Amino acid sequence: MFDTLSDRLAATFKNLRGKGRLSEADIDATAREIRIALLEADVALPVVRSFIANVKERARGAEVSQALNPAQQVVKIVNEELISILGGETRRLRFAKNPPTVIMLAGLQGAGKTTLAGKLGLWLKGQGHSPLLVACDLQRPNAVNQLSVVADRAGVAVYAPEPGNGVGDPVQVAKDSIEYAKTKVHDIVIVDTAGRLGIDQELMRQAADIRDAVSPDEILFVVDAMIGQDAVNTAEAFRDGVGFDGVVLSKLDGDARGGAALSIAHVTGKQIMFASNGEKLDDFDAFHPDRMASRILDMGDLLTLIEQAEKTFSQEEAAKMASKLASSKGKDFTFDDFLAQMEQVRKMGSISKLLGMLPGMGQIKDQINNIDERDIDRMAAIIKSMTPKERADPTIINGSRRARIAKGSGSEVSAVKGLVERFFEARKMMSKMAQGGGMPGMPGMPGMGGGPGRQKKQVKQAKGKRKSGNPMKRKAEEQAAAARREAAQNGGAPGLPAGQSGQNFELPDEFKKFMG
Repeated sequence: MFDTLSDRLAATFKNLRGKGRLSEADIDATAREIRIALLEADVALPVVRSFIANVKERARGAEVSQALNPAQQVVKIVNEELISILGGETRRLRFAKNPPTVIMLAGLQGAGKTTLAGKLGLWLKGQGHSPLLVACDLQRPNAVNQLSVVADRAGVAVYAPEPGNGVGDPVQVAKDSIEYAKTKVHDIVIVDTAGRLGIDQELMRQAADIRDAVSPDEILFVVDAMIGQDAVNTAEAFRDGVGFDGVVLSKLDGDARGGAALSIAHVTGKQIMFASNGEKLDDFDAFHPDRMASRILDMGDLLTLIEQAEKTFSQEEAAKMASKLASSKGKDFTFDDFLAQMEQVRKMGSISKLLGMLPGMGQIKDQINNIDERDIDRMAAIIKSMTPKERADPTIINGSRRARIAKGSGSEVSAVKGLVERFFEARKMMSKMAQGGGMPGMPGMPGMGGGPGRQKKQVKQAKGKRKSGNPMKRKAEEQAAAARREAAQNGGAPGLPAGQSGQNFELPDEFKKFMG
């Protein structure tokens, strides 16, 4: 959604690197580039003006002029201002003191309210609640049936006494659903209302009548994140005509410019509470302005990644795997364990989405987008074609066994050979990390061993390296060393081109505790 904006901002900040002090011209040029980036992303003009004014005012202040690294301070300012226009702090649902809590969904037809009702129901079920979906969209053909199907997939209850397709009174259905929820002991009622192709009096009147009938604790305005400026206009009309308490963004995984998400909270004064970023029912979560700002600035979203991992991996299983890797140089770690780990990662979601949450991955997003998710299925097929003995001890897999495994999994012999080799390499690396040896070829990371002694040894070796007596060769060596130093200063990293390390930004404080 925000790829274009992210690319423009990254290019803008790249021009600031290496400058010990920022002049007025530098600040004006940076602000101009940011303004163009926001306007291209379809952000509302009043929001752009406010954003740029705040950035310029702070960039001219002492926090930048007295900073050791002015470029990082500018990035920090932009990050904080992005968080501000996205709503500031995360807005949580308000629950009724006496159940059931009533949540009413409103919005235009096609915004995705019915599907989102199922996603919200599943999300609340995961939080330990017992939600009830109520079919009050009795105008749109097949809307009642769609909600029933979605509720069944989500594993939540549905209240649909009327067939819909123009038959039934939605206000009465909404009113009756409250008593039904109390009888069946549902603590949350999610009311799915009808929409229209555009704002009209009939839509507003029906939404207002349902609101008055059930007195919802939360009215959530569902908006399609792909419709740009129209989303802001529609939100303002709903706010003035019916009123709402929070915003839910649907289709955030689309390829539109995403300006609605950056505009709607600032213009309406109502925060974005949830975001839907995929077609699956579990592609839905609470909206965190700070995490979204970090994604836009290619600083990653480690907190969401950690939360997803905690949901998927149990502490007991993690400890079991760690002990296997730490013992006997990892030889207890088998292909069965490897397959179990792959399946756990698959449960976390798309591999490309998971990689996209890591800092600096925006630099290689084309490669990430081209990842074939079916590769995991192919590897699983190869592993499942092995005998239990071969999975436990891959060293016995010889040429004839590879041929049999390839035939059984419908793959090439070279694919089987490559997987076995990669397994041994991965096991060796993970075992070294589990034993506290650090990552091969890298200084020890906090919590991963490989302490200062290893670094000192490397430094000593570097000092002992002799310079060539040939003047031409010595000059070439000095130029190569200077190029390496310049790449490091510009955000480069060992083994990566300059600018592709993702270390150009200062991580937010909440990330630092996870980085040791």
